[in-house]
Amino acid sequence: MLRWAGSKRQLIPELAKYWDPNFNRYVEPFAGSARLFFHLAPRKALLGDINDELIGMYLHLRQNCVGVHRTLKDFEVGKRAYRRIRKLDPSCLTKNQRAARLIYLNHYCFNGLYRTNKLGRFNVPYGGGKAGPLPTLTSLKQHARLLRKASLKSGDFECVLQMVQPGDFVYLDPPFSISGRRMFHQYDATAFGIDDLRRLRGWMESLDGLNVSFLVSFTDSEEGGYLSRGFHTHRVEVRRSIAGFALKRVRATELLISNRLPSSAS
Repeated sequence: MLRWAGSKRQLIPELAKYWDPNFNRYVEPFAGSARLFFHLAPRKALLGDINDELIGMYLHLRQNCVGVHRTLKDFEVGKRAYRRIRKLDPSCLTKNQRAARLIYLNHYCFNGLYRTNKLGRFNVPYGGGKAGPLPTLTSLKQHARLLRKASLKSGDFECVLQMVQPGDFVYLDPPFSISGRRMFHQYDATAFGIDDLRRLRGWMESLDGLNVSFLVSFTDSEEGGYLSRGFHTHRVEVRRSIAGFALKRVRATELLISNRLPSSAS
């Protein structure tokens, strides 16, 4: 449903190998577009994200997907319309308008980015109509049905991980934080830094100590090496666009880090 910078759409077949239907619950503290969750369709889930607008949209979508779709259809399409809708203050909108606005901006913004200015206002430029038509009512209903099986929590990833129980499966897809290099798709320049990586590593060790299965996806880097130390690591190639342009793609490597082997290798 959502486009999201850093989305793991290409890796879904690899990521899905780590899931076992016998797990009690699927947990994802960095939900974003929640591609893996929607693909796996687990019977029970816990999704979290630091982005209040995103979690608010998911909460309302599962309650009133018809109203969200009706509002979404009323939005005009085009650069001028995009800028006008981007300027709207979410706090002054109805729940339907607020949810529809986020879906609309995500769909037509540049490269599926989510970025705000110092005032917390969404400021990603228009990306054109390359993403195709907006989500259909059928699609929104499907997503709403799956979201009703999930608990949703807004906040730092630790807020979600504190709720993990034995028998859960935890998928962690944090924003990339690379030394000397700002990743454009982060919420802001300091959204996920070295201290956050240390916290994440500590939680990986804690989850392993509790015998809770986890999977982390991270770019192949020094920081990725720090996270992977002592755990099973699998390298996979992905194609990434340079500056968001589809014709300028390069091959990159991501690390899949886990405390258990995928089902195909166990």
